[in-house]
Amino acid sequence: MLYLFIDNHTIKFLALKKTLLGQEEAYFFEKTYEAQLLDKGRPINIDLLASAIKEVVTSSSKATSDNQTFLILPQEAFYYFRTEVPSDIAPTALDSFVVDKARALLPILPDDLIGDSFIKESDGQKVVTYLGLEKESYEDYRQTLSLIDLKIVSILPDSLAYFKLFEKTLRPEKKEMILYTILGKDSINGYLFDNFGLLDEKKFSIKLEGENKAETILKEKAETLKNDKKKLNRIIISGPGSDKIRQDTFTKSVGVWTNPLKRIVPTFYESYLKMLVVDNNKPFPLLNLDVCFGAFIFNQEEKFSLMKNGYKAKGKKSFSLPTLLLPKKEIFLFIGSFALSFGLFLLVSNFKSIKLPSFKNQSLVKNNPSPTTVPSPTPTPSFKKEELKIKVLNGSGTAGKASEMKDILKNKGYQEIITGNADNYDYIKTELQVKKSKIQAFGMIKTDLKDYLTSPKETSLDEKETPDVVIIIGTDFK
Repeated sequence: MLYLFIDNHTIKFLALKKTLLGQEEAYFFEKTYEAQLLDKGRPINIDLLASAIKEVVTSSSKATSDNQTFLILPQEAFYYFRTEVPSDIAPTALDSFVVDKARALLPILPDDLIGDSFIKESDGQKVVTYLGLEKESYEDYRQTLSLIDLKIVSILPDSLAYFKLFEKTLRPEKKEMILYTILGKDSINGYLFDNFGLLDEKKFSIKLEGENKAETILKEKAETLKNDKKKLNRIIISGPGSDKIRQDTFTKSVGVWTNPLKRIVPTFYESYLKMLVVDNNKPFPLLNLDVCFGAFIFNQEEKFSLMKNGYKAKGKKSFSLPTLLLPKKEIFLFIGSFALSFGLFLLVSNFKSIKLPSFKNQSLVKNNPSPTTVPSPTPTPSFKKEELKIKVLNGSGTAGKASEMKDILKNKGYQEIITGNADNYDYIKTELQVKKSKIQAFGMIKTDLKDYLTSPKETSLDEKETPDVVIIIGTDFK
């Protein structure tokens, strides 16, 4: 299984391969990019994100043939709500209760989301939490990962992965408010939780600069919550910057009890930690890959899944022929008329005595037929339209042409399409670049675009390129 975490500027990757002894061989890598990868939880540029993910995946210490991907995204990518469940509600009515709440509380219809909910109980109180990802957003991620031959099998908010790392420290009889923080080199961020899970969907993030130290920031955060009549009981510290923190002095400076994650995991999740085998017997970098490790534990213990009901890509609809029901009266009339016609045919064919007029004296003009050229059969393509990976680049200088071309191709049945701009806008004739392994795509695409292009330029595309087809739009595109 591949665990892939994508944030605005950071990608973290953990690949686990089961060994003969039942352990998990671990390979990992992480990288921070200057370019912004996501905006409000959605990819800004699918092609750029795919390239970044490919770099991280191929940079891990060992390549893997596994493509099953457990995708972890920032909480802001999801629609979220939590509400208390009435004590007298029947289990069979719970799904309807959640759907009704989703319609009332969310600014989007539940039908436009892939989502799931879970219930946590503490001290006799039940709370349901719902999380949903917009279908269009999911489609962006699916296309991104398909460009590098990865398949999404599950999706999880990072907040649930973090919650899983300290859930076993909670006691049902004690209500707590907990701040999970990730301390980096130049920033501190995190989420606010209680016994039921995520309490505030907004992630707090503050830069560490000058006298703005972690202790000062967290102390101010605790005081702000206190002013809002919310008592902060614990702070859990993770991230690479937490490794140098002394628990006693840090707790004293902040004024709130502090738990380093590096002490929680060996105590409560030792069995999972021992499952991971790292090259050269090195310790697993828990503080750097906490979100991936939390997702790994979540995958082992929980049934929550946004994709439990499955999801089909847009445009791929199942088709079945309609059933036609014919009345019995019409069927009998048809059979009777057929039998009568066949009998008359046999009767007429037996009148051999009737002679037809002779035409011996009439001269007949001999017609020598000209040979007909039989066209060579067109080989059937070994691929389907929806399997082609197409990149559309606008080289015409007119804004919106790439999106227009994408819509046309979508209507023709193509699915894997990304758009962008060409390196210049001087293209007069539209250019089709196709890999030799997909050479039949030339004719397929030209036929589908015959109403928009007259004679596009055809060139070969390097087999090493990610897309199978590149279309550079020129000014000839109608």
